[in-house]
Amino acid sequence: MEKETTFDQKLFNKAQSEGKVIIISSWIKYCSSCAGQMKILNKAKNDGKLKDINFDNIEYFSFDVTNRNVADLFNVQYQTTLIIFKNKEEVYRSLGETTKDLLYEAIKSSI
Repeated sequence: MEKETTFDQKLFNKAQSEGKVIIISSWIKYCSSCAGQMKILNKAKNDGKLKDINFDNIEYFSFDVTNRNVADLFNVQYQTTLIIFKNKEEVYRSLGETTKDLLYEAIKSSI
């Protein structure tokens, strides 16, 4: 994932209706921890299956935290916020987490 806003309300709603696990991350252009978190999420997405975690049923979105419409929709105040939804409910939220093992564990526990 590059630092670009990929969040789209219609795609988010579609992913929810399809029962996908949804991961949303916030970033801001000067933030190195955002880049670190996104690098880990991108690796997870590209690997597809790691350590008994199947990433195929996951939809990823990201957004610039200065986009207040999206930030307000998810009550996000800071960059490097990670939110995971399952069955249309938020099941995980972290702020500033950039440790691969902890991020993978959060994803695994949400599947």
